[in-house]
Amino acid sequence: VQLQAWGGGLTQAGGSLTLSCTVSGFTLNRYAIGWFRQAPGKEREVVSCVTGSGASTYYSDSVKGRFAISRDNAKNTVYLQMNSLKPEDTAVYYCAARYRATVSAARESGYNYWGQGTQVTVSS
Repeated sequence: VQLQAWGGGLTQAGGSLTLSCTVSGFTLNRYAIGWFRQAPGKEREVVSCVTGSGASTYYSDSVKGRFAISRDNAKNTVYLQMNSLKPEDTAVYYCAARYRATVSAARESGYNYWGQGTQVTVSS
């Protein structure tokens, strides 16, 4: 089982990045996928999540209207499109998978698998 998050980088405020989470070793459509982030000195927080079917999504208030989560189960990949980036979005971003979770459950802990992080840095 493997989740690989990639697509991070350095961008200026107002810019855009698209993160990808590619999975292997399990059937993606049976898992909710969450994107989390952790900034230096701060606790990890959930940014967005999507159910296995893609029918339900969640966004934290800090990213609502700027970020969009999507999934392509055929490609075993979940995306996080990040627009209008702000310096406070700077963090290591992680993707994680939780078996058959509702979007409410996906906002909480209890994830089965985690990927390594990808650094997002937004300069002012």
